[in-house]
Amino acid sequence: MNLEQQLIERLQTLAPSHLEVINESAGHGGYFPGKESHFKVIVVSEEFQGLRLVQRHQKIYAVAAELMSPGRIHALAIHAYVPSEWQGQAPASPECAHAPKA
Repeated sequence: MNLEQQLIERLQTLAPSHLEVINESAGHGGYFPGKESHFKVIVVSEEFQGLRLVQRHQKIYAVAAELMSPGRIHALAIHAYVPSEWQGQAPASPECAHAPKA
């Protein structure tokens, strides 16, 4: 099972009503086909009700902890919402300064 699939499986434990896992590795330095190092996650869950943003992130890091070791996931952009906050779109990720140049 690849890292993306493992991450999805772990995030499912938060009972999301909406979940997106986007592999953004290709936009970062050192990329090669098949590399999995940079991800963006959008998680909408009632599990975040009453939690501050940092607490929501901590919950996500807790379920993904084993995947965040050296040589695995290097960066994880987190967008965590309760259903009433979710507007159907998360902010775009910034360009990486070390991204491969076309």
